[in-house]
Amino acid sequence: MGQDVDGPDEGHRRPAGVSDETVAALGKLSEALECVERVRGHLYSLHQLVGHADLMLDDAVEMFRAAGHPHIAERIDAELLGRNVIAGRWTFQIVEDFDDGYYALFRDLDRAAREELVGGRRHLYEAEMKERRRTRGHPGHEARPDELR
Repeated sequence: MGQDVDGPDEGHRRPAGVSDETVAALGKLSEALECVERVRGHLYSLHQLVGHADLMLDDAVEMFRAAGHPHIAERIDAELLGRNVIAGRWTFQIVEDFDDGYYALFRDLDRAAREELVGGRRHLYEAEMKERRRTRGHPGHEARPDELR
């Protein structure tokens, strides 16, 4: 069977014999992974923001000392600077634990399910949705970037 010139590329076509239910389940798994990708980004934001705040504390400590408030400076220096954000962990350790544990397993399970069921194809649910929603032959509704050439 030849490639449809006005449809998705081969990597976004459902393999023969794959059910609607399978495509929907893979789509839901992919959607869940996309949420976890956003969580990962937020964790990296947490990591960078807390690190930046910790470095700003150096200036605050010096400013309190210069303003004649050494007791406040000493308390910040002793109790807050370098403190663990979560018991036993700085933010880099939180990010590493997340990446190496939950996130790695989630990605592996998503990849394994796609490999087993649809030959590794990604975003089949979305590709089929695009086909249902686009207006064939209408500018801005091309199936693939190569149709623009």
